[in-house]
Amino acid sequence: MVLGLLRAGARVTAIASRVSAQSDETLARAASLPAGERIAMRFGDLRSIEDCRRLAGEAAGFGPVDMLVNNAAIPMAGAGPRFFEADVGSWHAMVRTNIDGSVLLTTLLVPGMLARGVGRIVNISTGAATMVRARYSPYGPSKAFIEAMTRIWADELAGTGVTANVLLPGGAVDTAADVAGAPTPGRQFLDAAVMVPPLLWLASAESQSHTGLRLNARLWDEALPLAQRLAQADTSRRTEPCIM
Repeated sequence: MVLGLLRAGARVTAIASRVSAQSDETLARAASLPAGERIAMRFGDLRSIEDCRRLAGEAAGFGPVDMLVNNAAIPMAGAGPRFFEADVGSWHAMVRTNIDGSVLLTTLLVPGMLARGVGRIVNISTGAATMVRARYSPYGPSKAFIEAMTRIWADELAGTGVTANVLLPGGAVDTAADVAGAPTPGRQFLDAAVMVPPLLWLASAESQSHTGLRLNARLWDEALPLAQRLAQADTSRRTEPCIM
């Protein structure tokens, strides 16, 4: 998503919890584009309001923040323990990261969006089946929280020029988090770049009147007219098929 936004001409502040091979790779790949001056990599704990205040200030210093993509999460690499057998510390870390990691930074950046009369909030989610799958809590329920919250934000921001939408890949993607899980014969992985086309549309002026959507990236077809594209990919009021 970072690279897709850079290729489209955006100025991007990418936030990671720590220096890692993934953050280094992102910077290296960005440097290979004519976009090296348009990316800033920052590090912090999105569960900390102090870190979020610092990161919000640093991002604003790089340019007005007109779009926020909330992708912070601790994933589950395969099925975990039953809920009553889970380690309390790990449970709390996942809940706080997956929920506070989206909420805190959003509450700090939305006032600036409102003042400018334009803004896009995009919350990254997962398939509906994952939300209620046995041994996938609290990851699944934390994403259900994010989706319910997005609908509330969309209603509360209606008419302000700031939109709030959900974007999900529509299946397991070829990132380290998913691939590291227990291998399943015949399991298919989506290319993570599947997220880019609907994300760029959400960033565009064409999406200005669309809020409260739940877009399945796998079902997003650029060849279709917009109305048909949305009818196929917006699963906000229906259950979407999912690659498992």
